[in-house]
Amino acid sequence: MGELFKAVAHAIREKEPVAVVTEVQGPNPGAKMLVGEESVTGSLGDEKLDGAVIENARGFIDMAQTGTRTYGPQGQGNSEEVEVFIQAFSQPPDMYVLGAVNLANAVVRLGKFLGYRVTVVDARRIFANQERFPEADEVVVQWPNEFLETAPISRRTAIVILTHDPKFDIPILEFALKSPVGYLGAMGSRRTHEKRKANLREIGVTDEQMERIHAPLGLDLGARTPEETAVSILAQIIALRTGRSGGHLDEASGRIHA
Repeated sequence: MGELFKAVAHAIREKEPVAVVTEVQGPNPGAKMLVGEESVTGSLGDEKLDGAVIENARGFIDMAQTGTRTYGPQGQGNSEEVEVFIQAFSQPPDMYVLGAVNLANAVVRLGKFLGYRVTVVDARRIFANQERFPEADEVVVQWPNEFLETAPISRRTAIVILTHDPKFDIPILEFALKSPVGYLGAMGSRRTHEKRKANLREIGVTDEQMERIHAPLGLDLGARTPEETAVSILAQIIALRTGRSGGHLDEASGRIHA
């Protein structure tokens, strides 16, 4: 147990996101696991239970959450025989909304609801202000590509490009594609995106690199309003983070939860 707590302390010092899992109720009360983004220390006593808990713990890490989950003895999701407490040691993930357009407000609200730290960035002071985006954690008046050059970006970061203007879009994409960003989406039609891709090729971006760009962004939900469009965007972010297709559950086979 002492080694596990030493590992937790080390991870916190090094700012490595981890979660401590404690079995509160079940066959092995008090059993602990340390779950990292790519590592696991300890066990709750059953391989299938460990697998289910590890998946949930990494979801808690991604969104910097703490709470309880219940399972069956072998990780079944429809049982309450085993209760675990999951405490994540991580910072909320960043979402950068680039372009202070009308849609941005709905994206900000939904991003905050899902646990992101949301920053709105636009070079136009008349649009980028806290009065227009009261729920944003930060509103920055700056060219978006210049903002990204000093902003923290990781695989947990989501960049949502709503500028819809080549003079903004191309420098943003050129820089973002060199980063480890987890989600990179850009507003615009298919025709607009083909023009973007042509511009990016001219500056040396490969087709393989451009596969990381989600454009048109969002899932195909038939969204019409800004709020519906924001739902489609955030749904795509969730699907990408969890490795799912975003299709209909009633048309899928296999487990709902991995």
